[in-house]
Amino acid sequence: MKIAIVSGTDEGPTKLNAFDNALSDAGIGDVNLIKVSSMLAGETEIETLPKLKAGAMVNCVLSEITSDNPGDQITAVVGVAIGKELGCAVEACGTNKDPDELIDEAEKMVKYMMEKRNVEIQDLIIEYATATVENIASAIASVVYLNDNIIEE
Repeated sequence: MKIAIVSGTDEGPTKLNAFDNALSDAGIGDVNLIKVSSMLAGETEIETLPKLKAGAMVNCVLSEITSDNPGDQITAVVGVAIGKELGCAVEACGTNKDPDELIDEAEKMVKYMMEKRNVEIQDLIIEYATATVENIASAIASVVYLNDNIIEE
């Protein structure tokens, strides 16, 4: 199994446009995202996000937050733990929360999921995006599940 871990932030004239712009900032704005639960195959490989086919149906774990309250600090986090047998991914987000606290929360959750399954962690990755809202802003972080059918050749 191969994944890419991405994040992005942006503003827009509406909440939907801000979210769409944040997806584009992360490189996943031109595909259809299908939110899935948080399981990965063992020894999952992490790659740089390739160019995806426009309109492709793309599985992902997605953390997203949008605010239209100027001055808010918004943060979206994903955490990934990979073991030999399997891996797990989690998401966390918050408004006006210390990004380090959200990062710690994601790390604790993903470590717990692996511990509960008695799987030793070989690799632990945390990705996050944070922004201060000017008008309407969105922050996203995502684990994108890659396969040959969605990658532009």
